[in-house]
Amino acid sequence: MFDIIYVLEMIGVVAFAISGMIVARSKNMDPVGVFTIGFVTALGGGTLRDLMMDNHPLYWIKHQEQPILILCMAVVYSYWHRAERIRASRIVFPDAIGLGIFSILGAQLALDLGHSWFIASLLGVMTGTFGGALRDTLCNEVPYIFRKDHIYASISFAGCWLYFACQWLLDNETLALTIGLLFIVIIRMLAVRFDIRLQRPRQHG
Repeated sequence: MFDIIYVLEMIGVVAFAISGMIVARSKNMDPVGVFTIGFVTALGGGTLRDLMMDNHPLYWIKHQEQPILILCMAVVYSYWHRAERIRASRIVFPDAIGLGIFSILGAQLALDLGHSWFIASLLGVMTGTFGGALRDTLCNEVPYIFRKDHIYASISFAGCWLYFACQWLLDNETLALTIGLLFIVIIRMLAVRFDIRLQRPRQHG
């Protein structure tokens, strides 16, 4: 039977791993570094989510094909001669895909384990953003989630709540998941394209 959730998970793993590997190569890391950054980017958010929910064994331990896939990708990417020409700014699209997929799937898993919408939304944001935060921290960059520029974590949070609302109103899990996922990816790309930012409160006096 076709498992759309598993397919989305693998797409998310590939997307986030690619974003991590692009940054790692831009920092002139060796194949071990490329694999490490790709691994923590793709699987770091889910690992933290599972630890927070005491969900054992960790998801990637149960599904060893995911780290194996990342290892194969890292080897190929490390020895691909054109990889060095890819600028770090190219991570925006694969990062947006990973953010959307893992935010929604993380929230869905939390709901399945009996958590409230609010807790599930926080766990969804954690799943979608923590891997990228680890990537940027290890590569000596300010993580997207903490930057003053284009909105990031807030998109994940809003997308999770849109998913919950659609799930409740439409009573169609697949459609709700698709709407929430596409919302996050599209709004994230629009935020970068049109320089949409959260405005800081103005100081008076």
